[in-house]
Amino acid sequence: MPVILRWRGHRFLFYSMEIGEPPHIHVLKDSKQLKVWLSDLSVARSTGFARHEVNDILTVVAENRQTFLEAWHDYFGH
Repeated sequence: MPVILRWRGHRFLFYSMEIGEPPHIHVLKDSKQLKVWLSDLSVARSTGFARHEVNDILTVVAENRQTFLEAWHDYFGH
């Protein structure tokens, strides 16, 4: 479970066993979880985050999208 970024207590990561899925990033904080597709920055799943939190996280994902994609492809190959 490589953590790519830490921001305000959030961990941005992907799980090692997600081979075959399109590139995405998981965001965890406390018991909250968010999954964002990196192709179009859409939310695949959100549990526990308020809408304004999701918006803030999506801004961070957009700013770091290239880093996340590079980490994904380095880890899983392309």
